Amino acid sequence: MKSTPAPLGPKADKDTVRRNNLSLVLRAVRDVGEAGEATRAGVAARVGLTRAAVSSLVEQLLDIGFLTESGKTFSGQAGRPGTALKVARTGPAGIGVEINIDYVSVCVVDLAGTGRVRQTEHLDNRGAPPGEVLARAARIAARTLESAREQDLHPVGAALGLPGLVRGGSVHQAPNLGWNRVPAEELFANALDGLRPGRTALAVRSENEANLAALAELWFGGLDKVRSFLYLTGEIGVGGALVIDGELLRGAHGFAGEIGHVVVDPAGPECRCGSRGCLEQYAGQAALLRAAGIDGAGGVAELERRARAGDARAVAAVDGAGRMLGRVLSGAVNLLDPDAVVLGGIYRGLMPWLSPPADEELTGRVVSGLWSRDGGRLRASSVAGDAARGAAALVVRDVLTDPVAYAW
Repeated sequence: MKSTPAPLGPKADKDTVRRNNLSLVLRAVRDVGEAGEATRAGVAARVGLTRAAVSSLVEQLLDIGFLTESGKTFSGQAGRPGTALKVARTGPAGIGVEINIDYVSVCVVDLAGTGRVRQTEHLDNRGAPPGEVLARAARIAARTLESAREQDLHPVGAALGLPGLVRGGSVHQAPNLGWNRVPAEELFANALDGLRPGRTALAVRSENEANLAALAELWFGGLDKVRSFLYLTGEIGVGGALVIDGELLRGAHGFAGEIGHVVVDPAGPECRCGSRGCLEQYAGQAALLRAAGIDGAGGVAELERRARAGDARAVAAVDGAGRMLGRVLSGAVNLLDPDAVVLGGIYRGLMPWLSPPADEELTGRVVSGLWSRDGGRLRASSVAGDAARGAAALVVRDVLTDPVAYAW
């Protein structure tokens, strides 16, 4: 019996093809611009379109203000010199808002991925009503938006980086904040709209803050082409995210990465999540400061200062946290087989004392034999790998995917 071929999907119309090609060219100019100068001919060779087609697309992107061009560039080959193309430093941008336990950080990123405005306020958000915390964040964001306008930047959307379990615009659970089923996107959007009467409302999205920090590390951190890594961020809590082949692994329900609540000792200290002996009770900021005998004054900066001075109690506190991290990470490495483990947040500055014990545990417990002490697979995050920048870049990615949708 002759089989009937499956029906093909609808053909892309001319407008869809044009929009896709505009995105292709815009992203090519941005990517080339990170390492050198882009020209029409160079972009055509990169994306596989004709020079004439690329020139037409470039003209459209110039007209809507997404690209700029300047003087002549010489390739050293025969033919006329081309004009250098760059992604515009004005126009559409993204704004990212990280709400953490003890601070709020807001960042505006332009189309090239450059952080242009940053405002951070240190606030104790524990125990405060969620609406109040989100209203504070909206006030900081509103000021940041005004600063962006002074640079002729126009954020087209906002992304929230939030601790805990985040899905569908809500924080299902954030133990260290005491939040349960909080409609964060709605509360933030309403507060921000109220501070900007007469202005177009920004679309708001949300994501777990460790996920966003991992994306920032992937996009801006210079991981030497590492595309699969486990990212840990140490703050009051311990967050985690997994990137596999350049894509974030969220899990079946969007809750993957809660490594801070892996149980190290069932008889250990009670955790805010309701369990006992979670990793963050040994390697979180509060646990580190307590073990080092620091009462909060000076915080992690004081812990670093004491460790650098050789204070025995401070060094022992960080060493102990490193060993606990290494034990938990070894299980994750055995299960997931990433190319690298990246430590961010407070861990970045503590790496000289944290890394050796963690590396030792990983070397002894990773069964593949591919892990070795000082093998370079355990790394500190870059300064670019923060959740606010990752959140803002998430918005910019939408613009790059469909520039026509955001044309002024």
